[in-house]
Amino acid sequence: MPLAPQPKSARAWQRMLSGRRLDLLDPSPLDVEIEDIAHGLARVARWNGQTAGSDIFSVAQHSLLVEAIGGCLDPDLTNPGRLALLLHDAPEYVIGDIISPFKAVIGDAYRAVETRLLAAIHVRFGLPVEPSPAVRRLAKRADRIAAFLEATRLAGFSRDEAIRFFGRPASLPAEIDAFLTPWPVERSKARYAARINDLWSG
Repeated sequence: MPLAPQPKSARAWQRMLSGRRLDLLDPSPLDVEIEDIAHGLARVARWNGQTAGSDIFSVAQHSLLVEAIGGCLDPDLTNPGRLALLLHDAPEYVIGDIISPFKAVIGDAYRAVETRLLAAIHVRFGLPVEPSPAVRRLAKRADRIAAFLEATRLAGFSRDEAIRFFGRPASLPAEIDAFLTPWPVERSKARYAARINDLWSG
């Protein structure tokens, strides 16, 4: 769905702490910085902040959880595949985490912006603009499992309710539990940025 033309006076870019100006309508990979992504995602709350604990459960921490789950589901997953999972929600450093029911209300306009941002982010880190079908399927499955775990551990859903919305989770190793206690913002930021660097340079 094409985006409506913007008035000449409208600002369609956001200034980042790095000094970059990221244009939401025509994002450039050259304006995408690891520190900006990590800083933003560590401050964006999953579940609209409706989670247990004194710290928010951030999109940065959720993304690390999804990548860890993906690695459990596919132990042969390459570093680029893992990086694609880690970046699956990266556009939210600019546009925030909009809950699924509201995304359905907004419709295609939100998806168009999100898709353009994710494409620029992928190019910035040397990934294909669109992941392979196998990586897309894995990301979707890992994301749903993460949502189930977050819903039941942090967001007050009953198991039956979570199964209805997110499906039955896979059996996972106990170390996944370490990703389900909300971290302070600076820890989420540092771990997310470090993991991008590990996978990108590896």
